Amino acid sequence: MRAVRLLLLLVAFLAAGFARAQTAASPAAADITSGSVVVVEIDGEINKTQLVVLRRALKRAERAGAAAVILEMNTFGGSLGACIDIQKALLAVKVPTYTFINTNAGSAGALIALATKQIWMAPVSAIGAAAPVQGGGQDLDKDMRKKTVSYFSSYARSVASQQGHNPDLAQAFIDDETEVKIGDEVISPKGKLLTLDAKAAARRIAGKPILAEGIADSIADLVRQAKLNGPVVKVLPSGFERVALALAGLAPLFLLGGIVCAYLEFKMPGATIPAILAVVFFALFFGGHYVAGLAGFEVVALFVLGVLLVVADFVFLGGSVAIALVGVALMFGAMVWAMLDRYPSQPWLPTAAEALPALSSLGLAIVFSAICIAVITSMLPKTRVYRSMVLSAEVSGGSSGPLVPVGSVLTGLAVGLAGVTRTPLRPAGKAQFGDTLVDVVSDGDFVASETEVEIRRIEGAVVTVRTRQQAPLAAA
Repeated sequence: MRAVRLLLLLVAFLAAGFARAQTAASPAAADITSGSVVVVEIDGEINKTQLVVLRRALKRAERAGAAAVILEMNTFGGSLGACIDIQKALLAVKVPTYTFINTNAGSAGALIALATKQIWMAPVSAIGAAAPVQGGGQDLDKDMRKKTVSYFSSYARSVASQQGHNPDLAQAFIDDETEVKIGDEVISPKGKLLTLDAKAAARRIAGKPILAEGIADSIADLVRQAKLNGPVVKVLPSGFERVALALAGLAPLFLLGGIVCAYLEFKMPGATIPAILAVVFFALFFGGHYVAGLAGFEVVALFVLGVLLVVADFVFLGGSVAIALVGVALMFGAMVWAMLDRYPSQPWLPTAAEALPALSSLGLAIVFSAICIAVITSMLPKTRVYRSMVLSAEVSGGSSGPLVPVGSVLTGLAVGLAGVTRTPLRPAGKAQFGDTLVDVVSDGDFVASETEVEIRRIEGAVVTVRTRQQAPLAAA
């Protein structure tokens, strides 16, 4: 019962921590309401932190029924991987999206702008020049450049088409071999990467703008011209997003540690330390994904429900297994769900393709956990730390009869002596031999309470037992 109370206390502490993180991670995001105009800065080098901030803002905006999300952009480019992830987030959300180019939308910034529904530009601003280069800014070699340009120009065309922009412009941003014509007018000649200033981008041909919907002096001017009447809410990044990136990157290790420690607590019921470590590891796993905008409170609640079902099964229902299996299924389901990037407007159940990366990560964590558990199971019962932890747990649990302490002489015990377990052996517990209660370790994985056992071997202070059914039959 002490372990259960501790678990409930830690769960309450975890929930309070999530509530605090939600407020601290994006201070202004708490003010997003129906009809709000949400502004997110894309400033400086494109990176994963901007993805974290934007993803959280998009999901909160969609959930609250915001009128629009505006990217206030001033960047010369950055990580192409982060750019693609930001594009995916913008394409997934149902809230109308705008880009306000406040000076620069170069390289990756231009590609991100194409993933929004409308593009607006400051009077002195430019967009374009998105040719891929190496991380240090050097040009790619000829063959690699050809492959990269072919792939990403096709991808950019599809993004632009989906958001209603001219796909030829997207390709000309990346490929200098692309000529862009609108009607009979050449907008971008072959042999030159396309870059548009505000006036050129907003110019209309046959009543339709080349790219930009209009020119605005500021966000307030854009809101007025676009007839967005709701309150403007600016979402700012914080240190929590940076911490979230580090935690999300270590998610497989947290899963591994959580699974292994949960198994150790199951094997050493009442030892407490493995339970505390398991809660810490899982809190780091869910906390990182929560602040990163992947997991919500419902995922944490699902996981906690699974844990409570497992605890209830073994503590109150005597290990009926069925309830515990349901709890384990909920826990694993929550872990998979936490790794999915789902938006409020999307179906609750992901497709197989969407779930595959999360399932793969969880599968790898389970495989490595099994390896670690196999090593620990074979080595841990022989260690002094393990025996002291088990003994401490059993003494705190209480039982009638004298307990033979570890390290004492086990007088009166011998191989083959029969007895009865007084606690479940997972694999450690207590068994009674005559009038004496002894700390024992099972020869198998699990032995229920009140099961007939016999001593198989005695090694120093470690008494190993097996069930009477495991004993070999005598020769006829």
